Amino acid sequence: MGPAQRAAWLDELDGGRVDVVVIGGGATGAGCALDLALRGHSVALLEQRDLAAGTSSRSSKLVHGGLRYLARLEFGLVRESLAERRLLLGRLAPHLVHPVQFLYPIRRGWRERLYTGLGIALYSALAGRGPHAHGSHRHLSARNTRRLAPALDADMARGGITYWDGQTDDARLVVAIARTAAAHGARILTSACVRELLVADGAVRGVIAHCAETGRCFEVHADAVVNATGVWTSQIEQLADTPASSTQPSRTRLRASKGIHLLVPRDRIDLQCGLIVAMPPSVLFVVPWGERWIIGTTDTDWDLDYAHPAASRADIDLLLERLNSVLANPLSHQDICGVYAGLRPLLAGDAPESAKLSREHTVARVAPGLVSVAGGKYTTYRVMAADAVEVALDEVTAARGDAAPRRTPRWRRRGAAARRSPTLVTPLVGAHGYEELRRRHDELGAHMGMSRATAAHLLDRHGDQVHDVLGLIAAQPDLGEPLTPELAYLRAEVVHAVRAEGALHLDDVLARRTRLSVESWNRGIDAAVDAAELMGAELGWSPETVEREVSHYRARVAAERDSQTRHDDQTADAARLGAPDVRCRTIRC
Repeated sequence: MGPAQRAAWLDELDGGRVDVVVIGGGATGAGCALDLALRGHSVALLEQRDLAAGTSSRSSKLVHGGLRYLARLEFGLVRESLAERRLLLGRLAPHLVHPVQFLYPIRRGWRERLYTGLGIALYSALAGRGPHAHGSHRHLSARNTRRLAPALDADMARGGITYWDGQTDDARLVVAIARTAAAHGARILTSACVRELLVADGAVRGVIAHCAETGRCFEVHADAVVNATGVWTSQIEQLADTPASSTQPSRTRLRASKGIHLLVPRDRIDLQCGLIVAMPPSVLFVVPWGERWIIGTTDTDWDLDYAHPAASRADIDLLLERLNSVLANPLSHQDICGVYAGLRPLLAGDAPESAKLSREHTVARVAPGLVSVAGGKYTTYRVMAADAVEVALDEVTAARGDAAPRRTPRWRRRGAAARRSPTLVTPLVGAHGYEELRRRHDELGAHMGMSRATAAHLLDRHGDQVHDVLGLIAAQPDLGEPLTPELAYLRAEVVHAVRAEGALHLDDVLARRTRLSVESWNRGIDAAVDAAELMGAELGWSPETVEREVSHYRARVAAERDSQTRHDDQTADAARLGAPDVRCRTIRC
């Protein structure tokens, strides 16, 4: 997915035809593109910014069944999520999804232990058996709980239960899905914003889009369009409401919920595993993440800017207060090295609090030729994609006059489409040969003259594609140097991000291909010039363009830091919008 391939795809799609256009480059949209490509259909994926630029890079980094959903009796959702977790850990993405142990501390004696123990036992049972099920759990005494979690306050360590879940680098997983789709024939265009839907004979038959890199507008004709845009779902649906439409489109009712996360260095909290604590209406968790802990999350309604949701000082104070209520040694703002905020596109319901809304998803034929998929959770992206693809293919069949589109029955067995999908048995890019490479990563590191930790870092980010990164270093040894001494990201990974992973801007590399924007103390500022120059050499940037990219990134960081000092959502949002989007270009339609 390098720049030359992108240019070729843009030329192919301009005025061309595919079976299905997918709008949205998050996990679900990329999953739809992969599903369609594996079934032999021509597909174009259009994303207005970068892959995973929205919700799919701002999650809790967990691939999980959702332990707390058992309390709401959502057994089907939990079982489905655990099945997907097992697939990702074992077959689909073992290089990107890894098991992580959690401790649930017991605070209120035997009644809590009994209630919680039954829930975790059921969770473990639903996970099933086998090498990648990770369904085991264990009850701990107060003494063993304190050994595993010395950081906990004494009142929090009266006992505990451990269990397993999965974690991932969410943005890299989306990139892997998209690269796999591209390898099977999908055309993937980022920086491509859909402006209009093409309507013919009362049905949606393609899109008009704008390329933010060139200023070029182009049409793509298709038999069906899949709207997988998350919190932007209703905006795309409104485009179908035109005089040429034979019917008024229905609307998918969504409610955007903001969740923020904090990152702190591992040495600030003395834990030997992850931590999860029930704190109604949601939960507090502390997740190990390389050299950092991810602390989350909040769950509050958001109706301001969707592209750049802002974490306010009130959000940070609330999360820090919840964390400190369980720690023996409280943390302060000075311990926080990173903050990020994301939006959950939840199906609207009657619950007064967004934390109590269901994480189910819906697929709807909004108008003839237009299918929306919305709601759900990151872990079940493949299921959501399979459900959407089946309805979209009904629209393709109808467009060709073979049959009328059938309505998907509400009584259909849960997960049936996902079990039929070829994505069930297709490993993502990087998965082939990963296990063997991981077993001998010491040898790999020694051969390249790098530490064991660096070799493991590369393998767990690139899988068997690590040879492409190592090849860059072999040809140009200075690319083996880290971008910043603080973290293990290498200069070669910047070049690889441009050549193979679709990165077009400095923001794409520092915020998503690496996570320097939230993991480093200065939010990646010290790596910005070096990374921009490496990208510029690949993308043909002038010195002025390099400077513009660096200036934009610095402005983004300054705006984010400013927003995090504001005391409410409105002022935080206004502060964050002080940095314009790097993909703004003049439309030349």
